[in-house]
Amino acid sequence: MKDPLLMCPEESNHQTAVVRGPETSAQRALKKWPTGGFTRAPYWVYVDPDVYAKEQLTIFRGKTWNYLGLEAEVPEPGSFKTTYIGETSVLLTRAEDGSLNAMVNRCAHRGNMVCREAFGTVKKLNCVYHAWNYNLKGDLTHAAFRHGLRGEGGLPKDFDMAEHGLQKLRVATLCGLVFATFSDETEPLEDWLGDVATGIRRVLHKPLKVLGYDTQRIHANWKAYHENPRDSYHANILHTFYGTFGLSRQSQESGMVLDGAGRHVYFYTKAGTEKKSEDFNTTAADLRSHNDDLKLEDPSILKWRDEFGDGVSIQILTTYPSFVLHQIANSLATRQLLPKGPGQCDLVWTYFGFEDDDAETTRMRLLQANLAGSAGMVSVEDAAVCEMMQRAMADGQSGASFIEMGGRELDSGGASKLSERAIRNFWHNYRQDMDL
Repeated sequence: MKDPLLMCPEESNHQTAVVRGPETSAQRALKKWPTGGFTRAPYWVYVDPDVYAKEQLTIFRGKTWNYLGLEAEVPEPGSFKTTYIGETSVLLTRAEDGSLNAMVNRCAHRGNMVCREAFGTVKKLNCVYHAWNYNLKGDLTHAAFRHGLRGEGGLPKDFDMAEHGLQKLRVATLCGLVFATFSDETEPLEDWLGDVATGIRRVLHKPLKVLGYDTQRIHANWKAYHENPRDSYHANILHTFYGTFGLSRQSQESGMVLDGAGRHVYFYTKAGTEKKSEDFNTTAADLRSHNDDLKLEDPSILKWRDEFGDGVSIQILTTYPSFVLHQIANSLATRQLLPKGPGQCDLVWTYFGFEDDDAETTRMRLLQANLAGSAGMVSVEDAAVCEMMQRAMADGQSGASFIEMGGRELDSGGASKLSERAIRNFWHNYRQDMDL
């Protein structure tokens, strides 16, 4: 198994400190949200370092459930995985009793990172700096020279190891996915997911096995990417492979499902269900993806099997703020979005199948994994567009996105994929969390 964090370019997230003078009234006016509310997204929200810092506190360390990984990645007692929630390093462990535990990967003594490796198996968690040791649930079990030596040094006599464990997070699982939250007030995971849990259960209906990883650095704000898999109607415009070879077309049967709060969404398309109309034919003439003359020399990547029995060829599911689950033909993967500063983010792809897959099914999943990932025939364009947006936004001091496809309301557009309803709902929830 490849190490996803080692595949990630470890570019510095730190910026040179800038001494700022008092903000002028003109600058404050520029930071006001446009009158269009959730139908607009001002470009300063993608570039402002103060906004980014507040997001870490109120969103990622706030009342949200954040994806950590698959249960299959920590299969046995002693297994651990290191990952992130926002920019906070987090440790996922399976303890001796089989329980899953999540904690901030930061020693309670001097703040050193406890585990550096992406994955491993240990009997205890050991900080190399001063040998403070923790059990797999994050409780402090040993502090070197706690009682001093030869009557010298040592920690105070009232030092209580029970008060100096790793910072623990709440953990919940659904269908093999592991989520964690910093908040005791976050509602139970399944209540938080609402109707979108149906899309998770549809795909993850039996035990999983990991097939591999792909990690990419995207030079764009994390929100530019988060909007992308919520944007159901760009797929048949930007991704020429979809339309050309029929995996997803706007003329096919499709739909969109949001939870009651509008935080999460999934949409789906059924290949081979084209229903053409005069207005579609008129529009299709202007689409880059409409080219019936192109053929693949090796079309085997298109030979997908309807393993779920419902005809869905594409399902893209997104939960707020940083998780994606996709089924593209028979390729299955999670995507974990990790902000790395106002102008860049990492995307960790984890490809998986099912434990009972035969060799031919696994071969098909690995072949179709070439549709996704950092160099995928489809998804390579998403990262490129996000980076183009970031460059075009420049310093963000002017301009805003226009988000009215399908209507101007949170519920306008209904179940149609030809809508920006899911993006309007994202900005509505974002503004509530950020008090903007």
